[in-house]
Amino acid sequence: MTDDSDEPSVAGLLLAAGGGRRLGGRPKALLEHRGRLLVEHAVGVLRAAGCARVHVVLGARAPDVRDRADLAGCVLVDNPEWERGMGTSLRAGLESLAGTGARATLVSLVDQPGIGTAATTRVRAAFRDRTSLASAAYAGVRGHPVLLGAAHWAGVAATATGDRGARAYLREHEAEIALVECGDVARPYDIDTAADLVHLE
Repeated sequence: MTDDSDEPSVAGLLLAAGGGRRLGGRPKALLEHRGRLLVEHAVGVLRAAGCARVHVVLGARAPDVRDRADLAGCVLVDNPEWERGMGTSLRAGLESLAGTGARATLVSLVDQPGIGTAATTRVRAAFRDRTSLASAAYAGVRGHPVLLGAAHWAGVAATATGDRGARAYLREHEAEIALVECGDVARPYDIDTAADLVHLE
């Protein structure tokens, strides 16, 4: 059975705390793509995909991101432990969603601008209820974004360490994950090194 009020039930969660260590210390949130900062671009994708509520986890140079980025209407979450890896940002983001009424969250990464509205909308559409678990797939390989029903948040938070994020939890619950093929509408590259900057326009 599908939850009532489907769209407000799914909150966007953007992980944007990374310091860009392999980019010479340039925080990924502040890189530019198509005339906008990456963090603004990623928020726009989540909103266009139907996430009315968007939480953004900030870390590296958070004050600069707050000053320079137009994140009006977003809930900004500071992660003082961002240097310990993406797992800390995922935990901070999930904690910030507690009590909001969200029944699921759609988790995306700030450094994947090749994953746009089409793919994100497909994964959000996999929402059914608080037990939903879905992931974009590219040629059958699991990737982002990932839809986590609220029933899974505590388990994900308990296993999110280092840069692994939800990987350990998802591996344990592989049989429950609805894979949503998105390889025809998105390119799941990461902006990790200077060579990857060629993807930015």
